[in-house]
Amino acid sequence: MKWGIVALAVAGGGAMRLLMLRHLPQITGDTLLYGNLAKNLLQGRFAMTDGSGVPHLTLIRLPGYPLFLAACFRVFGADNYTAVSLVQIAMELCGCLLLADFVRRIFSTNAALWTLALAALCPFTASYAVAPLTETPSLFAIALALWAVARFRDRPGWSSALAFTAAVTFAALLRPDGALVGVALAPALVPAFVEKSSVRHSNSSAASSNFFTHERSKLASMAGVCICLALLPFAFWTLRNERVFHVFEPLAPRYATDPGESTNPGWQRWMKTWCLDFVSTNDVYWNVPGSPFDLSKLPSRAFDSPEQYAETAVLAEAYSDNGQDLSPELDARFAQLAEARIQAHTLRYYVWLPLGRMADMWLRPRVENLNIDLDWWVYNRHYSETRFSWAYAGLNALYLLLALVGLFFRPRYWQWMLLYFALRSALLTTIEAPEARYTLECFPMLFALGGIGIDAASRRLARRFASGDCAGA
Repeated sequence: MKWGIVALAVAGGGAMRLLMLRHLPQITGDTLLYGNLAKNLLQGRFAMTDGSGVPHLTLIRLPGYPLFLAACFRVFGADNYTAVSLVQIAMELCGCLLLADFVRRIFSTNAALWTLALAALCPFTASYAVAPLTETPSLFAIALALWAVARFRDRPGWSSALAFTAAVTFAALLRPDGALVGVALAPALVPAFVEKSSVRHSNSSAASSNFFTHERSKLASMAGVCICLALLPFAFWTLRNERVFHVFEPLAPRYATDPGESTNPGWQRWMKTWCLDFVSTNDVYWNVPGSPFDLSKLPSRAFDSPEQYAETAVLAEAYSDNGQDLSPELDARFAQLAEARIQAHTLRYYVWLPLGRMADMWLRPRVENLNIDLDWWVYNRHYSETRFSWAYAGLNALYLLLALVGLFFRPRYWQWMLLYFALRSALLTTIEAPEARYTLECFPMLFALGGIGIDAASRRLARRFASGDCAGA
């Protein structure tokens, strides 16, 4: 029966993703950028081809996802993004199974089944399985890392250690923030090995006094090899960037720019003085430079006075007159405006807005991949979309609530999962323009904790009812 539940959950998850692939295919600008890099990789160079057809060496993205796409293009044909989505669907469903086995190992079989259902039938992660972007491979890498940690506790050895190393290395090669999963989970490996070594020592009457020292030496050797293997791709990447661009860049630039390209620091700083939600990210941040700067899209919090509004209008007009480009002089004027706003409201800039952006990424309805207006809350404009969006917000809140319940029962590794949430949330407070997808990498752990929460809470309630019946009898 339990295998039937597993098959049903996986089949349901697969059907959901295939329907999304048919009706909501996601080919974005980032997808085409990664595809450009992948096709050049097949020609033996990590480069971007510009509009004139000339390839230029670049470092704006890490090589992990371009290598993944290049492998898919090699097998299924260039620009076959449907095949890429199908591969990602299979990857995500495999990740769901890995999460279920992780929970089985650390808690119970019933909790594992709940975890599988939560993961396989989650529309938020499913919508990214059909989007050729880094999210789905990242989710798979995190699920593999969690599974490897639990397996290492049961069977400390090279296979589990290498699986963990491959997972965290792949996650970091996909996105720079992918390294956080290694930072958070790597310490969880050490107690498992020490515990196993201690058991062996206590159960062996013939163990010598040097046994434990030998085991620690074995751990140190294993850790050293795994660390070297994890760092090796980044060493090659860093040396390549130093040789080609004469810069030290072990990951990828924060603003996805090649050396010599402007990052527009004044504009970025000004955005951080008011940007709070994904609507502003979409309507303003992504449009500048290169597209019109629509002053009417700015919320009232972007101005502290009529004078600031007038100054911002002047800058918007100057930007338009400059061919929709941010010159160094214009960027400096945005920096001056930002500085005035920061000086007037320091706490808002350094505390309230970062926390607000983080809350937006955690709590807003995850409808960015659906055919729904971003201003979903304007009920009198689109009734059904607003109701659907609120339902999505409620579902998102339910996943968070279930994870909190799971944390309450303190399952094994809860500290390290909580550490990952904290590290990722702290990183998100530094972002100028929020996107809900930046919290998506937390969902594998939310699924695991949610499954544990459902199982543990239901068992506790069952015991209470049983004891109540006995008392009544």
